[in-house]
Amino acid sequence: MELSVVVSTLNDREQLVSCLDALAERAPPSTEVIVVNGPSSDGTTGVVRDRTDVDVLVEISERNPNVSRNAGLGTATGEVVAFLDGEYAIEHSWYEAIERSIANGTDVVTGPVTGGGTDYDLRTPRSIRGRSVTHFDGDNVAFDRTVLEALDGYDEYLEVDGERDCAHRVAGLGFDVAWDAEMAARCEAETDGGRTDCDWGATYRSLSYRLAKNYGPRPTVLGRTVGSALRDGFTSIRGVVAGDEKPTGWVSNGTDVVSNAARGLGDGLRARYADRSAQRNPNGLSVRHDRAVQLYDRREE
Repeated sequence: MELSVVVSTLNDREQLVSCLDALAERAPPSTEVIVVNGPSSDGTTGVVRDRTDVDVLVEISERNPNVSRNAGLGTATGEVVAFLDGEYAIEHSWYEAIERSIANGTDVVTGPVTGGGTDYDLRTPRSIRGRSVTHFDGDNVAFDRTVLEALDGYDEYLEVDGERDCAHRVAGLGFDVAWDAEMAARCEAETDGGRTDCDWGATYRSLSYRLAKNYGPRPTVLGRTVGSALRDGFTSIRGVVAGDEKPTGWVSNGTDVVSNAARGLGDGLRARYADRSAQRNPNGLSVRHDRAVQLYDRREE
C-alpha cells in the first residue's frame, strides 16, 4: 500500500513533534508525510524543515482545516491518503488497520481519537432522505484515492464540520465508510479538562449549507436545522438558569444562529445549482491553485 499522510498543524509545535515521531516509528519508511502548516507563529516551519522524515511542507495563509486538507491532498502521490491532525500521535496498530481495511475493499476508514472530545457516534449511520450517512472524524481518516478524486476533495466554503459535508457526499456517490477501533490516534498533551466555546454562527451556517447543498430546498432541511437549534437553545436556557451563562450571551448566540443559518441556507442552494453533479463541490480541490504561499519539497532533492 502506497500511503500519503497529510498532517495539518496550527501553532501546536510540541504536539506536532510527537505526531511526526509516532509516524516515523509506527508507519513504514515508504510512507509519504506531508505537513500543512499555517499560518503558525510558533516556529513550526523551522522545526519541520529540520526533519528528514517529512517529504513535503506546505505553508498556507488561511485558518481553514478544509483548505489545509486540500492543500496537502494536492501534493500527495499515494494510492491511499490519510488525514491526521498534528496534535494526535498514531497508535502502533494504526497503519495495519488502514492497510487491512483498504485491502478488504473499504473506500473510507476511520477510527477513534482519544482526548479529542468527539461528540457524536461515528459508528452509527444516519438516514437522511433515504440516504445512509456514516460520519467520520476528519482528524483521523483514510481514503482510497479514487474516492477523493470523485469528491474533488473537501468543500472549502466550510470553516467547520467539513468532514460532515464530505460524509454526505461520500454516501451520495455510493462509497462506504468503515470503523476500525485499531486505527487509533491519541492526544498526548495534557489538558485541563476545559472545553472550547462553540462558534454557534459557524456551526449553523455549516449545518444549513451542507443540508441545502446536498438535499435541496426540502422541508427536511429546514426541519433538521430548526430542530437542532431548538435543542441547543433549550440547553443554553438551562445554562442561564443555572448561572453558567449570561442572558445577554444567550440572546447574542441566538441571533448568530438565525442569521448564519439563513446565510448558509442561501449559500447552500446556490452551491447546489453551481454544481449539479453528484460531486456537489463547487469549492473543491480543482477550483483554485493558490492555497500554498510556500512549498518545501524534499522529493525534488
